Amino acid sequence: MIPKELAKKIRYIQIFTTKTVNNVFAGEYESAFKGHGMEFEDVREYQPGDEVRSIDWNVTARTGKPFIKRFIEERELTIIFLVDLSASGTFGSIEKTKNEIAAELCALLSFSAIKNNDKVGLIVFTDVVEMFIPPKKGMTHVLRLIRELLYFKPRKAKTNIQEGLAYLGRVTRKKSVVFLVSDFLEAGFEKQMRIMGKRHDLIAVSITDPREVTMPNVGLLELEDAETGELVIIDTGDRQVRNQYEMYGKERSARLTKLFHSMGIDQIDIRTDKDYVTTLMRFFLEREKRL
Repeated sequence: MIPKELAKKIRYIQIFTTKTVNNVFAGEYESAFKGHGMEFEDVREYQPGDEVRSIDWNVTARTGKPFIKRFIEERELTIIFLVDLSASGTFGSIEKTKNEIAAELCALLSFSAIKNNDKVGLIVFTDVVEMFIPPKKGMTHVLRLIRELLYFKPRKAKTNIQEGLAYLGRVTRKKSVVFLVSDFLEAGFEKQMRIMGKRHDLIAVSITDPREVTMPNVGLLELEDAETGELVIIDTGDRQVRNQYEMYGKERSARLTKLFHSMGIDQIDIRTDKDYVTTLMRFFLEREKRL
């Protein structure tokens, strides 16, 4: 039985995302993600200027007249959300945690996908893969994905992005559009990410809370690593400490962006204190220009 509060939240997300898809995204999603192949449509008689390589020799031999094959773009896509729901995602200093933002993002993109008749699948991981829902179409399926993301209780706390990517490679052979959603606070996934980036249209969705980049002056502050339980006390009243913290946050962000760029992987940089709809819209428009 779904808790009443969760059912209310799912309903809110459904209404919000459907409205956003219909009124804001319109055709941007479809324009940003092209089909991954061509499928045969029919044959027609050869006309001067047609590509000789397109001639259907079987039909030509049977009719005694040259015919060519006609193809159309295979529009139907498979969208997979590879989502990190480890303990670090439970942090949020504004209105919502990183994991809540991740769920809403996936919901918005899922509704965009089914509006375009695409399949949607979900892989949830921590330091192990904890859930896999194979790609399917339809509103009922998408609502199940959203429910699982919002209601999910991870068994593990730590993160292993490499394991999530390796699992993707084992269960998905067909080229897909893959949104890897994580805060990317761990390392060691570069090799597997490069492999999957060549096999799929892999997009890194990095989610960052502002307190992971800047620290306010609030005196002595005890921080706990959500994944290891390690405690550390820092003096935020020390300007040098705050400056070093900010410099580290900016350097980490810059390293990630540089890494994704070197692999030819698109990045959507999401901040929990900013409107992610605007960020997604900008990404769609920029991607469309490159295609």
